[in-house]
Amino acid sequence: MRFMGLVMNSFYGILLAGVLASNTALYGGDEIRIGELTSITGPSASFGVCARNGTALAIEQINAKGGVLGKRLKLIVQDDRSVAGEAATVARKLLYSDKVVAILGEVSSSKSLEAAPICQEAKTPMISPAATNPKVTETGDYIFRVCFIDAFQGEVMGRFALSRQFKRIAVLTDERQDYSKGLAAAFVAYLSKHGGEVVKAQSYCTGDKDFRAQLTSIKSAKPDAVFLPGYYTEVALIARQGRQLGIKTPFLGGDGWVGEPLLKVAGNALDGCFYSSHFSEKSPEPSIVAFLAAYRAKFGSKPDDMAALGYDSAVLLADAIKRAGATAGAALRDAIASTKNFPGITGSITIDNRRNARKPAVIQAVEGGKSTFLETVLPY
Repeated sequence: MRFMGLVMNSFYGILLAGVLASNTALYGGDEIRIGELTSITGPSASFGVCARNGTALAIEQINAKGGVLGKRLKLIVQDDRSVAGEAATVARKLLYSDKVVAILGEVSSSKSLEAAPICQEAKTPMISPAATNPKVTETGDYIFRVCFIDAFQGEVMGRFALSRQFKRIAVLTDERQDYSKGLAAAFVAYLSKHGGEVVKAQSYCTGDKDFRAQLTSIKSAKPDAVFLPGYYTEVALIARQGRQLGIKTPFLGGDGWVGEPLLKVAGNALDGCFYSSHFSEKSPEPSIVAFLAAYRAKFGSKPDDMAALGYDSAVLLADAIKRAGATAGAALRDAIASTKNFPGITGSITIDNRRNARKPAVIQAVEGGKSTFLETVLPY
């Protein structure tokens, strides 16, 4: 019987070793799996592809320097196709099938709000590059972002509007986007407290093509400016139709305007308009100059805000893994939460006690069909 026990123990030892070897081969004992949830296809693809490119560049550079904790980072990207509800499905796949230690994404606030509860339940950190709606990180203590929030962005644009003597403002909001509604609320709150006035409020829905009824109503109110906190797809069409209807006042917007498709479609319709963003390629900072060169060399184009934010989300996560000394959920969560004055491409990032990034904003002006840096606004 003792002999049989030794045989069985040896058998189970071999079996366990085989299982561990199988798991190592399957899940990569010499690699750390990081998931990315983003829109590679669909209406939000410009945002998602640029964020993915920035993340991929960061992972490539980190691995070229030896990886983290002696292991290579493996980026696993899943496309939510810009479809409502798909982000939750994709998040589950990354967590339970791909076995990632953290998720980067989504760029959109609405899709981030779909994925965040899944990550929170799994006790796996999620870092959004660009979801600015405050509700995202309110989901729980495993949810973070590397961008500023709408309360700050809305106040920045409210202050800017009043500094330009734009006191009578019309607001045109996308009712299907948490991002648009949240940014509009923050802007209106600041405006109302500091002597401004909303003279007309109108709305539309993602995917709409004809905005003439809303714009005609706005024109009749004779505003000093129109606050348009939407995404570039609709913003470009709204600007063109607004100019065709004779609206000459400036449009003001947020970081949803970011992306080359905006100005390709809008042409000169947005000349004389302004929006807030996260990043300026005009900066002389050596780290930004190096990022621009590396991005152009890899992708053959210039990076936008989403690319820079995607890059920052990846390098901040890698830094947190290094400081944690492990990839376990709680240890990694605590390391991300303790991030202070991290030198990101989009500015110095400090994660506050609500897991939001305290950092500067940039205001861009549009002239001649091109966006140009106007000023940097520091956090208050």
